[in-house]
Amino acid sequence: MALSSTLKTGLEEYEIGGKIRMLRLKKKMGLVELGQHTGLSPALLSKIERGRLFPTLPTLLRIALVFSVGLEFFFAGAREKPLVAVVRKEARVRLPDRPDARHPSYRFESLDYPATERKFNSYYAEFFPVSPERLQPHAHPGVEFIYTLAGTLSVHMEGQENALETGDSIYFDSSVPHAYRRSSGGTCSAVVVTSP
Repeated sequence: MALSSTLKTGLEEYEIGGKIRMLRLKKKMGLVELGQHTGLSPALLSKIERGRLFPTLPTLLRIALVFSVGLEFFFAGAREKPLVAVVRKEARVRLPDRPDARHPSYRFESLDYPATERKFNSYYAEFFPVSPERLQPHAHPGVEFIYTLAGTLSVHMEGQENALETGDSIYFDSSVPHAYRRSSGGTCSAVVVTSP
């Protein structure tokens, strides 16, 4: 499966291949010997070490067992550096309200995907016109905050419709089923922040 540049960059930050190579050299082990212990080909192991290929979790676990380390060994250390995550507009991860929806009511784009250990999730959202009868409420633990950037956004909760004009915002308990829709012509967009 081809990885997006965002996912590739996120995985590269963990330097998994370099950590495997360091463990192997520390044990004075060649690629052929590591291959015998793991059941993986030396060519595959070489690609992983050089960062040309990212291992699946079962593959990584096989390697970890040879060196008597846990999976966390490969993912630790990212917090040694200050947490800074820049997301370029063209690299945002896009999430429709439902992957199979023919008429989605909104589309979210993650604004902070590469950041690890996030305390909240932030999104740029675009909303589309949907009749109130076709809305499909959803709920999730935590709270949600929405700031309307453009247009009129209707947030439906417990039979009540809250119309938000440009510049308006709303904060609510997101464990209560809620739904959104664009309720006026033209573009409707907002910044949405969720927190567990």
